Amino acid sequence: MPAVTTTPTKKGDFFVDYEEKVFEDVKAKPGEKALVTFHTVAFEGSIGLVNILQAKRLQRKGFETSILLYGPGVTLGIQRGFPTIGDEAFPGAQNFAGQLNAFMAEGGKVYCCRFALQMLYGHGEHSLLPGIRPINPLDVLDLCLLHREGAFVIHTWTV
Repeated sequence: MPAVTTTPTKKGDFFVDYEEKVFEDVKAKPGEKALVTFHTVAFEGSIGLVNILQAKRLQRKGFETSILLYGPGVTLGIQRGFPTIGDEAFPGAQNFAGQLNAFMAEGGKVYCCRFALQMLYGHGEHSLLPGIRPINPLDVLDLCLLHREGAFVIHTWTV
């Protein structure tokens, strides 16, 4: 049987060249907008967290960036915690709140559909993280239409 002769990996080792960048670092032109929509359930996959990070990156590249939480996506913007609101019952339990708060602190806008918030998930506006703007369900389509020309849009739809 052949013997393994490589040194075992250890903390701090690299598996890939993470510093090589193949493409230019694209920045927004003045006035460019971006919209990231979320129709995904909190804690049932990574896409919610990944696309909040994408929205933060778009904001940092100079895009006027908005996040839309609708359908099950409203669950990303709800205050949570255990045993009290804001407590982190397990590591990562406040990831969505932390990332959304950081996004808003950097000037990003977050909108939440009132219909999904109340009718589908039984929450009131007081349940939202401070800074999230509740909107009429008829505004969901209009927000998307306002971004139809010249905006970069990421639509996330998982259930």
